[in-house]
Amino acid sequence: MTQFITLINSLSRLFGIFAAILVGAAIIVVCQMVIMRYFLNASTVWQTEFVTYSIVAATFVGSPYVLFVKGHVNVDLLPHYLPSGPRKAMALIASLLAMTFCVVLAWQSYELLKEAFEGGWVTDTVWELPLWIAYLPMFCGMFLLCVQYISEILVTAFDLQIERRAN
Repeated sequence: MTQFITLINSLSRLFGIFAAILVGAAIIVVCQMVIMRYFLNASTVWQTEFVTYSIVAATFVGSPYVLFVKGHVNVDLLPHYLPSGPRKAMALIASLLAMTFCVVLAWQSYELLKEAFEGGWVTDTVWELPLWIAYLPMFCGMFLLCVQYISEILVTAFDLQIERRAN
């Protein structure tokens, strides 16, 4: 069980790094787009779409890492004053409910990804990016988020100690 948790946490870190790279790439492309448009008077075909899809992908792909480092916004007033038993039960219930939502989202994103791939869907822009490429990060991020929730539930249920450094 500890090896499973370590593997999932490592994957979440890797996805977090990939999300940071996507944000960095989006920043670079925005700068390139500004130079192309305003200084060179050239048209930009793919840049806006790339930036949009990169930021959305970074959001989904980075979400397991955010869960791993407990970076989500939460209100911990009630759990702070509860004894350890009810606090643990509340954490497990909250994680199970959140995981249920993520499972539904992962399943629906898989269905969307499959339809886009099988149907040959492309964006309705000049770039004509295949939409399965845009939908893939949503499915991958939601799937790993579900697995990260399983890891969090195991850690909470069995009172395991794990390192949560943001490295």
